[in-house]
Amino acid sequence: MRGHQHPKAAGEAADAGLSDGELVSQARRGEAGAFREIIRRNNRHLFRAARSVLRDDAEAEDVVQEAYVRAFRGLAGFRGDASLSTWLTRIALNEAFGRLRRRRTTVDLEQIEVAQKGGGASILMFPTALGGDPEGAAARREIRRLLEQAIDGLPEVYRPVLVARDVDGLSVEETARILGIRPETVRTRLHRARRLLRAELDQRLGDALGDAFPFDGARCTRMAETVLSRLGLAVPAPRG
Repeated sequence: MRGHQHPKAAGEAADAGLSDGELVSQARRGEAGAFREIIRRNNRHLFRAARSVLRDDAEAEDVVQEAYVRAFRGLAGFRGDASLSTWLTRIALNEAFGRLRRRRTTVDLEQIEVAQKGGGASILMFPTALGGDPEGAAARREIRRLLEQAIDGLPEVYRPVLVARDVDGLSVEETARILGIRPETVRTRLHRARRLLRAELDQRLGDALGDAFPFDGARCTRMAETVLSRLGLAVPAPRG
């Protein structure tokens, strides 16, 4: 029938209008649409948080996937004392910091070896994008490269605060809850992080911060399907 909405699309549209509490209730019943919507709402934020710790795209993506699996398997433990986003971000950050601690004993030697082999040249953190206007794409890649390298160059204690506040747009209070520090500490670290960043970047790049570390589109969909598959909730995409 003309104008008839596919059941999957209708379900996704309905899920998009639900509150976090309603989504959690549906997810506890094993409804795949609720899991997908939770992932859609939180993917970019969790990826940015994990990447602010690990400074590596692939590992950050792996951390986010693991965080979702752990969270969804442990939904009974979500009491609503903090927002769903805060709860998920804490899980992702705990996983990221755990990995950082495990690799710290060898990472310095690996970095030295890579630098020696590459003549000290830095490695781009994002793959080269294809398509679109070549000049515009090249300019955007260069801006992102400068931003990401400057942020990655910040001391570890400042990166998560800067990414949460200036890249992800979280409030001081939300950042404090996620990182388990006082709001005053957030303000102090953010001030120092911004001062260090300004030393590396021209003020004109400030407007580009909101576009750094994207995690959406096909990557978001792939993450959702991988997580659902690990939970045994994957549903084959309908034909036609």
